[in-house]
Order: sequence, then C-alpha cells, then structure tokens
Amino acid sequence: MPTGLVLVVEDEPAIADLVRRYLLRDGYGVHVESDGDRALAACRRLRPVAVVLDVGLPGRDGIAVCRALREEGDWTPVLFVTARDDEVDRVLGLEIGADDYLTKPFSPRELVARLAAVLRRQGEPARPAVLEAGGVRMDQAARTVLVDGAEVALTVTEFNLLETLLRSRGRVVARAEILARAWGQADYGSSRTVDVHVAQLRAKLGPGSPIETVRGVGYRIAG
Repeated sequence: MPTGLVLVVEDEPAIADLVRRYLLRDGYGVHVESDGDRALAACRRLRPVAVVLDVGLPGRDGIAVCRALREEGDWTPVLFVTARDDEVDRVLGLEIGADDYLTKPFSPRELVARLAAVLRRQGEPARPAVLEAGGVRMDQAARTVLVDGAEVALTVTEFNLLETLLRSRGRVVARAEILARAWGQADYGSSRTVDVHVAQLRAKLGPGSPIETVRGVGYRIAG
C-alpha cells in the first residue's frame, strides 16, 4: 500500500526531480508543481499527506502558500525548503505553521528523513478498525470485506479503493483524489483506471453496492 502522496512545490526542475526520485524510492507517491497558485489548487484537489514547499517561488511564494492553507484550516504537514538561511525567515515560516525547515543545498536523504519524522510526530487520528456502509463491512486489521455477512475476495487495489471511499463516506471523492489516496499517484491521464477498478469492485460487491457515481466528478458512498 502506498505511503501516501507528497506534493513537491519547487520551481527548479533539477531539484524537483531529485526530490521526486528520492521520495518515490521510499514508497511515496509524488506530485510536482512549480508555482504557488497551482500548489494551492493541488492541495485542495489531491489532499496530500505532506507538502515539500520551496519558499522562493515565483508569484505567490511558499510563505504565502502555507499561510493560505492554515487560514483555510488545512494543517497538512509542510516542510519548507529555501535558499535563504536567515533566522527571521525560519521563525516566520514556523510561526505561520510550517512543520520543519531545510536550507539549500540539502541532502535529499535528509529531506526524506525529516519528512518521515514530521509524519511520525503528527501521527494519524484514531481510525475505526471497522468501516461499514450499505451491507458492506470492512475489517482493516483482518484485511477482510464482508457483504451481507459473506466474505468477498478483493485485490489489494480494490481494498485500498474501497477503504478510500468508506473513509470519505458522504463526500464526493474526485478521481484525482482517488488516484492520490488509493494508488499514491496523481496521473491524470489514468483517470480511466479508476473507472475500471470501480466497475470491478461494484461487481464483486453485488447489486447492493453502496458506491454511487457523481457524473463528471467522481464517486461517493452515501452518508
């Protein structure tokens, strides 16, 4: 199962590619943006597990991006990366809600290690061991799914997809977010992949499948 999608916001292609390769090697999915406005849109759309955010972006800089996220109530962990090594910059970044700060040039291994440490410190809110909807019962600890009491065999991808939808019960989940959460990637050219897997999952869940299609957007399980 993917470790989660990390949004990398960096306007220097060589650095972005280096960070991307090291994160992929450690099991993260990665989506890259090069400016602040697109980074904010990607955060809202993909809901990454963390953001690696360059401070010196063209247009809306990293400080402004982080401030906008926090003002929206989005507390996704943010690891700042900057070419500046000024204490005022570091303090400002931390005061507006950044979780860590790394100065260029940096070791990509250190960046991955710091990101992992931030995620460990943050931890995940307590999750119910059992998720249920419309006759479907998922036991995460046992990795089993029952439909009206009968066990249904799912592939790892189908299990992750169903878990993503059950956790977002009552909310429409866009295809891009499903790719990010269930596959750990944000390959928009593969949105058809989501449709194919949802169709297979529905077939296994039977005629009472609680998965609904929201035309032009994605899928949901009614709350």
